[in-house]
Amino acid sequence: MGKVLPLKSQANGVPERQPPSPVKVIATTAGKGGVGKTAISVNLALAMAKQGQRTMLLDADLGLANIDTQLGLQAKYNLSHVLNGECTLQDIILPVCPRLDLVPAASGVLHMAQLNRTEQAGLIQAFSELTNDLDVLLIDNAPGLSSSMMQFVKAAHEVIVVVCDEPASITDAYAVIKVLSKEYDVRRFHVVVNMVREPTQASEVFSKIARVAERFLDVTLVPMGGIPHDDYMLRAIQEQSAVVQRFPGARSSSAFNKLARAASNWPIPNAPRGHIEFFMERTLANPALSGSPT
Repeated sequence: MGKVLPLKSQANGVPERQPPSPVKVIATTAGKGGVGKTAISVNLALAMAKQGQRTMLLDADLGLANIDTQLGLQAKYNLSHVLNGECTLQDIILPVCPRLDLVPAASGVLHMAQLNRTEQAGLIQAFSELTNDLDVLLIDNAPGLSSSMMQFVKAAHEVIVVVCDEPASITDAYAVIKVLSKEYDVRRFHVVVNMVREPTQASEVFSKIARVAERFLDVTLVPMGGIPHDDYMLRAIQEQSAVVQRFPGARSSSAFNKLARAASNWPIPNAPRGHIEFFMERTLANPALSGSPT
């Protein structure tokens, strides 16, 4: 869980809690399933936590959630119970390791995969009620073009698109970028190529997407390199663990650590951007952030 917030003294000597610090919100998505998006989300979150970032991981594949299972955890309550009014968001948070917490979602609950816009907005706004002292919220979205995915991505600060070197994956990744840019005004995407086998493969896959995007879309694509195809990563998944924990010396672990260092340097917008966002109140309440939106 997040640590207790520090106190500051008012003029009358009565202690007052300082406003929580702003939170960097990163969303991961993919055009199709089977490209390893969730494994990347889990390992990136763990790598950021190991590097000192106070991190929260949201399992936003709302109807088919499985991060708790992948990590060998048992969630008594999840987001479906929050939406049903049975508990609060704070009640369902699971500690994973020092500096990393998990917000679990439901699996096999049809309604969770079909939330309407009001329910999606309510879920995003619920995060503003958390008092956890956080640096990063990492959102692992469902693949494809679900309504919830698009709302959560728009409410984030940065977007990671996971792709692998398959024609269907590349085509679907471009489709996600196209819809998010044209319909939701998302303009910057960080592209991570998973399961690469050759040193040049990540740049080649990125170039395929970038060439088409440059011609038809008004977006910025940022190459974030690749995660190597690694038997240790598969072993970790089979053991309900994460490769950065189970095999820290593996090639894939080194790639995740490099990605985590890069993501830690991504900026937090210094003002609200005119639509619903995760932790918007923290941005509004923090006097250190001022100026125009990024």
